[in-house]
Amino acid sequence: MKFESKPIKEHEEVPLADNGELETLVEHFKNRSARRENSHSSRSGCYVVCVGDWSEDYGRDAQLAEIVGLVGAQGDRVVGSETIKQRRPDPATVLRSGKAKAAAERAVRLGANMLIVDAELKPSQIRNLEDLTGMPVCDREGVILNVFLRHAKTQTARIQVEIAHLSYLKPLICGLGLEMDQQAGGIMAGRGPGETASELLARRLDKRLAELKKSLRRVQIAGEAQRKRRGQCKRIALVGYTNAGKTTLMNHLASTELVAQDMPFVTLDTTVRCLTRHGGDVLLSDTVGFIRRLPNRLLASFATTLAELREATLIVPVVDASDPEWEMHLETTHKMLVTLGADEIPRYYVFSKADRLATLPSKEALEIVSSGHDYQFISNQDKEAIGELKETLIGRARADLRRTKLYVPYDASKAMEIVYRSCRVVETETKPNGLLFSLEAESYVIDQIQRQRPIQRRSTEQ
Repeated sequence: MKFESKPIKEHEEVPLADNGELETLVEHFKNRSARRENSHSSRSGCYVVCVGDWSEDYGRDAQLAEIVGLVGAQGDRVVGSETIKQRRPDPATVLRSGKAKAAAERAVRLGANMLIVDAELKPSQIRNLEDLTGMPVCDREGVILNVFLRHAKTQTARIQVEIAHLSYLKPLICGLGLEMDQQAGGIMAGRGPGETASELLARRLDKRLAELKKSLRRVQIAGEAQRKRRGQCKRIALVGYTNAGKTTLMNHLASTELVAQDMPFVTLDTTVRCLTRHGGDVLLSDTVGFIRRLPNRLLASFATTLAELREATLIVPVVDASDPEWEMHLETTHKMLVTLGADEIPRYYVFSKADRLATLPSKEALEIVSSGHDYQFISNQDKEAIGELKETLIGRARADLRRTKLYVPYDASKAMEIVYRSCRVVETETKPNGLLFSLEAESYVIDQIQRQRPIQRRSTEQ
């Protein structure tokens, strides 16, 4: 006897998952998710609702401008927007039901086919809002993930973004699909309910996530090996809020031609270039930009990319001085550095786009926001200032370097390992029972070598 699946009333549009139609079901969910997530493959009309409890109108306008920019970066057009001030979010829908319905009506009149809510919504809240408004709903995290998905070009970035995206989609499939009855053995030919379509999808997503995580681990191992080979180099890392001008600055400093656009999250991979012509001992890296309320899924997925920061010799926060929200951007950058465990590394602040400022901020204000670290104002059009900045950064990266000669016996294997891993070996001379190294390294590295066992220091020069 053949038993066939019976559709649940609210999910009649979902195809049957038996008769070998699982692929059809997966494709259906993929298309449904694309419509809900506002896929960048087609430009949709979006109506943006910004929710918050602002004390000043300025903060409200800045938050609205940011989410509108993110929607544009994912390839869609904003047909209208509004801000809703409320202290406490509604547990079921975040927005109050009356305000949500009114916003949906205005969106429909303007021709929108997607409602964007600038808040982090739970899967149940997204479903409740969709039922309440009759429109596909996407939250802030979904928009940011779509922007990352659009700009992921390399294999590493694609793996990282897909892991975050599937982790975000998985809870949204709860309740999607059909109840499936399957033939089973036992007395009286009883049969169990079998798996629902959403359970099949969840299992398939779990399998895909496991494959991606294995691939990411291989990438991590390769990245660790690559960073280990660069252990003798001084590393400078450019960090900052997204769209602050880090890539443009790197192009000027390292004479590269990386893609730099006036758009959030264009750079997702860490790009490393040599900053010095001879010796190649100073490297400059450009990392993914930060943003307030960056989804934790992305932080977890991009741990490999952001690991470059923790091993930097000098961190250079780049701040768009012409942005009215530059202090908030800098505060967000500081919080991210603390989260990543890179807040103790020396810093040198660069305030870009100074040519757009009528007056510079006060020295007292800059001392506070830079936490006592040195800083410099530059314009990307001023080649002389760029050259001075380059020399300053190289000098800061090499500031703690000492040149010395150390005799290391062959049996001092640990000391020999540190020499080749963390020092810049200028010259090596073979001796009867060891090697005489002429090297450059930080003071603490030289002390670390000498602590392994008594090692004779021949001569030292600054």
